[in-house]
Amino acid sequence: MKYLIVEDERFAYEELKRMMMKLRPDYLLEKQTKTVIDTIGFLKESAIDLILMDIRLADGNCFEIFNHVEVTTPVIFTTAYDEHAIKAFKLNSIDYLLKPFDETELETALTKFENIFHNNPYNSSSKDFEQLLSLTTKNRFLISKGEHYHYIETNDIAHFYSEDGVVFLHTFNDRRYIVNYTLDQLEQQLDNHLFFRVSRNCIGNVKAIENVTKYFNSRLKLSFLPECPNKVLVSRVRVPDFLKWMDGIVQ
Repeated sequence: MKYLIVEDERFAYEELKRMMMKLRPDYLLEKQTKTVIDTIGFLKESAIDLILMDIRLADGNCFEIFNHVEVTTPVIFTTAYDEHAIKAFKLNSIDYLLKPFDETELETALTKFENIFHNNPYNSSSKDFEQLLSLTTKNRFLISKGEHYHYIETNDIAHFYSEDGVVFLHTFNDRRYIVNYTLDQLEQQLDNHLFFRVSRNCIGNVKAIENVTKYFNSRLKLSFLPECPNKVLVSRVRVPDFLKWMDGIVQ
């Protein structure tokens, strides 16, 4: 398992390297890069399995890297600033660790990475990241809030929805959290007996659907409990599949 550390601060790099050598001695540190330019050059020429990436580098913001090279490798972001979390989750983010983080937090992020790639060869650079994510049916989601982690059982989730490119899960007890998956990825991983892609920006749990009514142009309008912040309409072409799903007929 080869990994890259993108970090321009010497102490932060040495501490991260130390923790990685302790927690995953079988992983191979392929290289350290300190700048946006160096990282772009390395990623264009090399294949790795995991990136640990600081956000603010010597010559700019790490997000510039993604504008110049296609990055399909999973990324664990490491930063002292929490304002970049939403943007990071739009990319191949496994986790978002706020400095100073400890070995327990890094272990959780690495375990999350390994769970996604469970029973798959450690050669993510040669595979499409979204395809690997779709191989696992998820029964829980790891949530990070500040310095704390907890998990949410999938059965406790009422719906998933996207706003401005960010995907949220909304629980039955009316709490919402950011998840670093796209709705397309979630659609492949969720139990299709419980969840259905009811619209372009929403996946609903059948137990959360409070009301279904006929709507203009042969569509259906759904009401959820707890309520979804977006108006949810099932398109005309999706209505037959949706009604079969509601009736317990799953293809």
